[in-house]
Amino acid sequence: MYKWAYGGWASAGIDAWTLGMEASAVIGLRTARMATGGVDVAEETRLMVSEKMQAALELQAALVSGRLGSDPLAGTRKVLRHYSRKVKANRARLG
Repeated sequence: MYKWAYGGWASAGIDAWTLGMEASAVIGLRTARMATGGVDVAEETRLMVSEKMQAALELQAALVSGRLGSDPLAGTRKVLRHYSRKVKANRARLG
């Protein structure tokens, strides 16, 4: 029903919500790790910033090269998939 009525935007919205929840979990895990202090805090901070910059640059390259496509829904799904892979990898590493 949703696919017909909304052309897939409802499922993209659910995917975005899921990504937000997973990102919140990663933020919590990172905060807990940083709260313990120690040498790992500086490395975790450096890693966090560099990962965010790398993910944004990869996405920008995909946009410029046309790999996100010309359809807004397909582009949205590709962006969500891109960030979802990054967030899941961080959650696995931190958790």
